[in-house]
Amino acid sequence: MFVSAKWGLVPSWQKEASSGRPPPVNARSESIGSNGMFKRAYATKRCLVPIDGYFEWKDIHGSGKDKQPYAIAMKNGAPFALAGIFDIWRNPANGELLRTFCIVTCAPNELMATIHDRMPVILAPADYARWIGPEADPADLMKPFPSDLMTMWKIGRKVGSPKNDTPDILDPIDP
Repeated sequence: MFVSAKWGLVPSWQKEASSGRPPPVNARSESIGSNGMFKRAYATKRCLVPIDGYFEWKDIHGSGKDKQPYAIAMKNGAPFALAGIFDIWRNPANGELLRTFCIVTCAPNELMATIHDRMPVILAPADYARWIGPEADPADLMKPFPSDLMTMWKIGRKVGSPKNDTPDILDPIDP
């Protein structure tokens, strides 16, 4: 079943939809089962986030200010799924529901380690049912995906703005 959700986890137990800080968009695999923000959703509300690629930025000079964006996808061009967790927050004033999610991250594989110290948990299709199934702690699935099945390329900085919603943001740039 596909459902729409907002990126940034708002736990159902939170009193207000906004806690004053932006909701987390990622959950670290190493602490997801023990972190109070994520542990209930991890145990009971895991989801698959279908994508055909994602972006990551490499900090070029270590300053955090000068970053080179990259596009990352499967070598064969196929869509894939990220491990996610979700929750549903109910507005106490009007009963409206807010469905939110975040992506689970892990240590990088060899490819991703060249640009970043984390990567999303990419699940093999054979593991989809297990991730969303009733098992309370499928921790062994939260590991780096094999580098040899992935590809990445430098792209222009237009990707950093939502107003640039055109296919050419994926065009490779000269190295």
